Amino acid sequence: MPRRRSSSSSSSTGNTTASSTPRNRTPQPVRIRRRTFGDFVKAFLAFVALAALVVGVPGALAVTVGWPLPSGMPKLEWLQNEITVGTFLHILTVIVWLAWAQFTACVLVEIKAAVSGVGVPGRVPGAGPSQILARQLVAALLLVGATAASLTPGLSQIGQHSLDGNQRGTVAAAQQTPGLFAQQQEQAASTAAALAEQASQAAAHADAQGGSTAKSGDTKYYRIQPPEGRHHDSLWEIAERHLGDGRRYKEIFELNKDRVQPDGSKLSEASLIRPGWIMEMPGDARGGDLVEMPEAAGGSAAQQQLHDYGKTGDHAQGDHAQGGGASHVSLPEQRPAPDQQPSHEQHHQAASSSEESSFGLPQALIGAPLLAAGLLGALGRRRRQALWQSAFGAVGGRRGMEPPTPTGDAADAQDALLVGADPEGVRLLDRSLRGLAASLGAEGRPLPTAYAAWLSGNGDLHLQLAQPSGNPPAPWQLGQDQTFWMLARADAERYEDVDAAAPYPGLVSLGTMDDSRLLLNLESVPGLVSLSGSEADRAAVFASVAAELATNGWSDRMTITLVGFGEDLTALAPNRLRHLDGIDDLIETMDAETRQRRGALGAAGHDSVLTGRTGPAQHTRWAPHLVLLAAEPSADDAMKLAELAADASRLGIGYLVGTERGDLPGAAWEMEVTGEGKLLAPLLGLELEAQLLPVPLQRAVVELFVESDPEHDPQGPTTAPPFLVDISEQGRPAVYARLVGPYEIIGLDTPDGDRSALLHEALALLLLHREGVHPRVLSSALWPRGVTDDVREALLDRLRAWLGTDPDGTPRLKADATGRLTLAKSVVSDLDVLRSLYHEATQGRGVDSRVVRGRLLTDALVLVRGPLLADRPEGRYRWLTHEIIDAQLPLLVADIGLALSEFHLVKDRAEKAIEALNAALNSAPGDERLWHELLRATHSTGDTARLQALAADLIARSGARGLPPRTEALLDELLPTWRDGVAAVG
Repeated sequence: MPRRRSSSSSSSTGNTTASSTPRNRTPQPVRIRRRTFGDFVKAFLAFVALAALVVGVPGALAVTVGWPLPSGMPKLEWLQNEITVGTFLHILTVIVWLAWAQFTACVLVEIKAAVSGVGVPGRVPGAGPSQILARQLVAALLLVGATAASLTPGLSQIGQHSLDGNQRGTVAAAQQTPGLFAQQQEQAASTAAALAEQASQAAAHADAQGGSTAKSGDTKYYRIQPPEGRHHDSLWEIAERHLGDGRRYKEIFELNKDRVQPDGSKLSEASLIRPGWIMEMPGDARGGDLVEMPEAAGGSAAQQQLHDYGKTGDHAQGDHAQGGGASHVSLPEQRPAPDQQPSHEQHHQAASSSEESSFGLPQALIGAPLLAAGLLGALGRRRRQALWQSAFGAVGGRRGMEPPTPTGDAADAQDALLVGADPEGVRLLDRSLRGLAASLGAEGRPLPTAYAAWLSGNGDLHLQLAQPSGNPPAPWQLGQDQTFWMLARADAERYEDVDAAAPYPGLVSLGTMDDSRLLLNLESVPGLVSLSGSEADRAAVFASVAAELATNGWSDRMTITLVGFGEDLTALAPNRLRHLDGIDDLIETMDAETRQRRGALGAAGHDSVLTGRTGPAQHTRWAPHLVLLAAEPSADDAMKLAELAADASRLGIGYLVGTERGDLPGAAWEMEVTGEGKLLAPLLGLELEAQLLPVPLQRAVVELFVESDPEHDPQGPTTAPPFLVDISEQGRPAVYARLVGPYEIIGLDTPDGDRSALLHEALALLLLHREGVHPRVLSSALWPRGVTDDVREALLDRLRAWLGTDPDGTPRLKADATGRLTLAKSVVSDLDVLRSLYHEATQGRGVDSRVVRGRLLTDALVLVRGPLLADRPEGRYRWLTHEIIDAQLPLLVADIGLALSEFHLVKDRAEKAIEALNAALNSAPGDERLWHELLRATHSTGDTARLQALAADLIARSGARGLPPRTEALLDELLPTWRDGVAAVG
């Protein structure tokens, strides 16, 4: 789709004109100079000089001196002969022959370049002055038959080949989406580099002709300079230097948009310019490095080049102004891996259609593994926070040990998260990117600008750069061209955690193409990104982007501002997400932040946020700020946002803006979401299966987070566990599994063969979820890389056969009304018994009977034999990382220990209390409440030495962090001299 022109201008000077005719658009007319008698004289003299030098010199040498080299092989005695005048003349003759040969080569090279118009002529080694002389003579000779522009290397290509159709703008696409995957970039980069030197020489020559004394109103030109260190020319800086206001960069852009540049490409984005390009400037531009439009008569080749560029405006380009062919996204080349197990991504794509209809889980989350992993991790942290706050009394009332069990759509959403999540993929992506940043920092190299990342089906990571940045540090490799850095999955798995800032926190999943997932780096997009489509489809994309940015595992800190949607989404990450009421508030906020960030970067000496994320300044982090604006802005507001976004990519700010029509003024990149779930970006060459979070699913996900918020319901859920067992003698179970400590099953025979471990793991998962487990959740837990339907069904059949039936014939493994797998009440774990004993002691029969309470608490503590599944094999039970049982169990054990200690201290049985507290500390060593009660119980014995030993043990355990403030205050009360002991040890 072609670029749309802005409908308004923010020029601070000059008269306002229609958008179709930008201010100062027409240069001085170009006059075609006719051939004069002097031209023919110059051409004749050049012919005579060339004939004399190319033909006359060898002829004269042959007649007067002859062939200077000996006719046969010289003998050793020849070196001992006396040097005569004849020998000296022969040596000089050889030198003249060599000089003639070099000059002739220069003439041939210059004639070939001038006639064929190939651009920059080749350089003959060591022939600087000779090649310059040859170039002038050839130009003078051919002047009578061709224009001067056609003889000028490099700049002769401006406008002509594009208009004649003889040359595609091969770099145009790369400039529309720099690094976004134009394979022509490597060739274009080398061409631009060669032109950079030529352009600077021509600019200097033009300055000598009086370009620095240009008068206001004359048409002026500027050549984009090569980078110096980390500094690159930008239209904003050019406008700031030569127009006095960086915001006038749009005038420069409008004057030069879609005009063919020396390397055959075109200016299509305000922030995408290359060294050697020519920029026409507004008439009031000032500065010593500007060049005036020269007079038509006479002048140098550089002057003619500027005339040629002046002829490549809108009137000269016609339909070519729309692009010369947009670049297409080139998928990264995938390495064959025939023996590799199917990846998490491939499994879900292959099984999506059939399983969605049969199991009814929302496919939008199942097919979004990175989003699901982020949401699942954030949900687990929220639930752990609620547990800790309830345990330590941070929220009014005792909330109990169990989070609420989701139902309905929320339950389906939770199951979809469990099925779709790929936490291993998130971990590898995070470690890989941080490892890359650490390696570049160690080498003193800046982070390259990355526009996107591809996660291929075989697990490889392909990072797509804005421009070639040399060879990547090992184990990264160059990909299919110079703009791809690739890391194989096997190499990524060897990465360890490193202390480095997240280099590309703005990466966010947009969707999939074939079996590769695209993550676009919103932070580095050069300007606004517009998203068109129906309101519902746009909302699904916005919600998906916001949710993944808020919960992803490959960023440190960031701010995500939502406007026009997502007020409820702030529950996902209150520290990251914020909601603004309207566009006016957004513009005011971002204007202030843009100024602040620009000043902070300047004060820190950084060119962009990327240079602040590596090296000694990485502690500053330079967190990104991503703006998601679903409400369509007016044309004026859009231009204000585009003005703010012009310099945003180097400041770490990104903008995604919704629009109904798809022609947002000032948009740099344009995307569209269709009703069929496709995400299209024709100028980027993208056609993806969009990643969406529809409104009903969005509400279900938000409900999970809201229900887990400890401040949502101060009364909290009931403290009864989800499954109570009969703890009397009559309630002896048929199958008893010991999970708290080493895993042991009583009442079942051990299965034969290699499937025993798999059946044990499946039973453990079911025992920890008495509410029921979705079949797809079970299979995803056991086979995180994917499994086929028949393998899953075979496992369930074996599991049913192993568990058997109750005496009445009821199967011990069955499915409830929702299709979730549940266990019969005759199958019990020690965790079920532990929860039931504590509940009965504190809320059942133990409330009215002290003796019963003491016996129940003692029986409960005896069941604790260590951490959950203490002997589980490495590599299995990875699904426990999604669970909160690792937080629940220590808190439950601590509560039992505290209750039993209190039970004994009431009767002054300090030793019994200390014994109970020590038993609980074996399973909950980090619970501060247990240590406090242990200090009080030890103090009640009156044994000061024992109390001092306990204090010393606590201090040693605290390490460099020191004791918590509340523990220090308690020691001050119970043992005022404890600090003296610390000082003595220190």
